[in-house]
Amino acid sequence: MHGYTLKTGIFLFCFILTIACLRQISAAQSEEEMLILRMYYKEKDLVVVSPTRHPKPISQVAENITVITAREIEDMNAHTVAEVLNRVPGIFISFNQDFGASSSIYIQGSEPMHVLILIDGIAWNFMSSGFAETNSIPVGIIERIEVIKGPASSAWGSSLGGVINIITKRAGNTERPAGSIRASYGERNTQDYRSEFLGRFGHVGYYFFAGHKESDGLGYSRSFNNDSLYAKFDIPITRDVNVGMSIGYSEPDINFNDSPMMDIASTGDSRTFFTTASLDASLARELDLTISFHNFKQKSVLMNNALGLGFVGAAGEIFLDTIYEENVTGGTGRLVWTSGKHTVVLGVDLDYGDLDQTIIAGSYLQSSHDVPPITKTHSHINKRAIFANDTIVIDRWSITPGIRYDYNNITGSFISPSLGLTYKLDEDSILRASVARGFTIPPLSWTSGGGLFLDPVPSLEPEEVWSYQVGVESSAAKYIRIKATLFRHDLDNSLVREAYAGGPPAYNDIFINKGEVRHHGFELEAETLSICNFSLLGGFSYVHKKPSNESESTKEPHSCNIGIKYDDNESFRALFFGHYVLWDEPVPIKADENDFICGLNFNKKIYSREKTAAEIFLTAHNIFNGAQYNLNDARCPKRWVETGIRVKF
Repeated sequence: MHGYTLKTGIFLFCFILTIACLRQISAAQSEEEMLILRMYYKEKDLVVVSPTRHPKPISQVAENITVITAREIEDMNAHTVAEVLNRVPGIFISFNQDFGASSSIYIQGSEPMHVLILIDGIAWNFMSSGFAETNSIPVGIIERIEVIKGPASSAWGSSLGGVINIITKRAGNTERPAGSIRASYGERNTQDYRSEFLGRFGHVGYYFFAGHKESDGLGYSRSFNNDSLYAKFDIPITRDVNVGMSIGYSEPDINFNDSPMMDIASTGDSRTFFTTASLDASLARELDLTISFHNFKQKSVLMNNALGLGFVGAAGEIFLDTIYEENVTGGTGRLVWTSGKHTVVLGVDLDYGDLDQTIIAGSYLQSSHDVPPITKTHSHINKRAIFANDTIVIDRWSITPGIRYDYNNITGSFISPSLGLTYKLDEDSILRASVARGFTIPPLSWTSGGGLFLDPVPSLEPEEVWSYQVGVESSAAKYIRIKATLFRHDLDNSLVREAYAGGPPAYNDIFINKGEVRHHGFELEAETLSICNFSLLGGFSYVHKKPSNESESTKEPHSCNIGIKYDDNESFRALFFGHYVLWDEPVPIKADENDFICGLNFNKKIYSREKTAAEIFLTAHNIFNGAQYNLNDARCPKRWVETGIRVKF
């Protein structure tokens, strides 16, 4: 592989050597203790919904999918979704790893706007920019996260790079309330408080969550604060009809890093509100209907003021403020027919979105660049789609054809076909292969709203991709599960920002559809069963990126994960985890990314009686003071420690 570094080769060699050693260790264990995929997943986790939008066994899923459970999130002591996803091979998270930091999510070389984030079936991505900010999602409400790496447009529409589907916890089903209370405190006044209650009142199941997070910032000039609320209700109408509702609110406020090079201090405030309503009905023994509605509102304010270093104004003076107010209302209908070898899903999606955008320029921009003091725009998008897929199970084969037709008033129509195959080699091994066409529509700010020094281009077309993946998942080596995937994504109509191409009088930048980009690479994952209460895990991912119009320019981001878990299955759990990433960013941007960032978590049960238990936990972050950041003004925190208590009842 062109440009393959010595360090990459060393990491890959160590990973393969670790797998080989684990295989030898496992071979010494008794054969009757051998398990297949269920040794890594609980029974409920063997069923996923994201690939076809209907529950199906993970053994029938052809897509490259990763599932993260609530228990795994708890063992990580994670505070944000970005922290959780940073441990998934094939996902690259760009963030400074501060408490509650903003993040950008890349999957297998795709851009953040190519990755669709869903929660309770609602798209979390900003209409203005296309990417999603996940620090507004409380991790305490998550039951599991299903990650599809590669396009999922035949099921979900605009999702060229992949889908991260966040599935929230269910309402309770017992009259006796259950729940948990959690509190943690760490350096720099870093606090995280959560409480959840669930149960059933009469026939109505309920789930309530409240959370508060705050920090004075683990790095200079940074801080974070967020309050969040969430509620879910489950109401059975008859034996065959069920109504569900959910509502959530979050208000993260963040001080970003000061940027002395630009003489700017940045802060951000956002408000997120969403609500859903759904109806599930069994129309016949083989036919089910689901209808759902949602409303999603986001307000994001980014304020940039001068530091007072003499470049852009006096200290505290406005440099640039941007305000985005978004409102999306929509619904989904889905029919599922199950008969014999077939599970057919037929559905329709409808969405209407409004975006109000305000840009406030300070005196420096007004005088030096002739920027208007206030610029306001309004844009909207109407989207509708129909989709269908079928899971056909024949002997050891599972075949999943799918297709979706999307239309919106900005870029017109797009058809996304897909075909997935799985083949069960034996009781321990599964082959997977998929081919899919996917797309991502351009953000509204690029087509309708514009921005600072950016003119909108209404004629922009969707970026599109043909994707090919093949992989194997096997536990044939005793006590070890190994997963390997090869992928290739051929991206066309890629969007590129052209400087000064907007024409007179302003000669602002514009985005244009230009050229092709190829992403190809591989992923390796391995995890052992518990041996003397210890288990080992490892992961490696590599992406080769090459724009067609840059014959000598390539990018080769790659990452490596290592971990050791201990669980005595009674009262004590521990997890050591290390993560390395190489972004291969341009030299002027890259600061330092050549270290492993390692963390250590301890969980100790101190009380247990009937249905009540309490445990204390201790987490040390970046224990070796590693440096892993790609912006000099946004360095990652050095070692910091936190401790806390969790009570379940």
